[in-house]
Amino acid sequence: MTSAGIIDGKIIATELKRRVREEVARLKAAHGLTPGLAVVLVGNDPASEVYVRNKGIATLEAGMNSFEFRLPGTATQDQVLARVRELNADPAVHGFLVQFPVPEQMSQQAIIDMIAPEKDADGLHPLNAGRLASGLPAMVPATPMGCLIMVRHALGEDLSGRHAVILGRSNLVGKPVAQLLLAENCTVTIAHSRSRDLPALCRAADILVAAVGRPEMVRGDWIKPGAVVIDVGINRIPAPEKGEGKTRLVGDVAFAEASAVAGAITPVPGGVGLMTVACLMRNAVVAACRQHGITPTPGF
Repeated sequence: MTSAGIIDGKIIATELKRRVREEVARLKAAHGLTPGLAVVLVGNDPASEVYVRNKGIATLEAGMNSFEFRLPGTATQDQVLARVRELNADPAVHGFLVQFPVPEQMSQQAIIDMIAPEKDADGLHPLNAGRLASGLPAMVPATPMGCLIMVRHALGEDLSGRHAVILGRSNLVGKPVAQLLLAENCTVTIAHSRSRDLPALCRAADILVAAVGRPEMVRGDWIKPGAVVIDVGINRIPAPEKGEGKTRLVGDVAFAEASAVAGAITPVPGGVGLMTVACLMRNAVVAACRQHGITPTPGF
């Protein structure tokens, strides 16, 4: 029995945040430019509240300007779209996002469509998705970018010829991860709820990215020996061993089983989630550079 190497999100995210701070300091000193990142929160979803707070803290720690706008859960779609239009026009805001999910009376896609593509920090606008698919410079969703960085951390910069299997076809994770890995010359398979024989598909993967939102769905015997496993899932399940009513976080992969087979694996918590915020900071800096015609530091 082998034991997989842990792809430590905290270490990798800390290094990326350090590079973001250095790039922000350079932009301030050389160009008098301070990147600004804004978040719009509608309602009071507890998980969103925590995520938005963490984004704000990380933005300020990076030396950037942080803006936060809150609307009540009773807000109308027109009120949210009005705020989006204001941020599109605000020169101090270089990137922003509307925290999802939004209340049911709103169309998430209508909100995404209204965001200026050059300020689309989440990389969800159809123009950015199309540019990514076409191999053109685009704002890339933070979580998929974090996945790619972690894969490179495990396997090195050259991923050519590796077979990557993506479990999940969402616009936020599955599809953009597939595009990023295609651009790295991987052979990519996207699997989903209608795919046949998921275990066999997964066992063919040199790189397995699980993003389905089903706790511990991927079992140890689904893993190819030595494969790199990137677990995007964040699921809260009962933990009676901790006491009545207690819960714990698990991923989409059965970690203990997979660790006995995989070559490297991301933990939950402590993996991809930490990279998401760090990559969002990077997106804001990249957006600021592009909007001002500035070339980022090579390798940034």
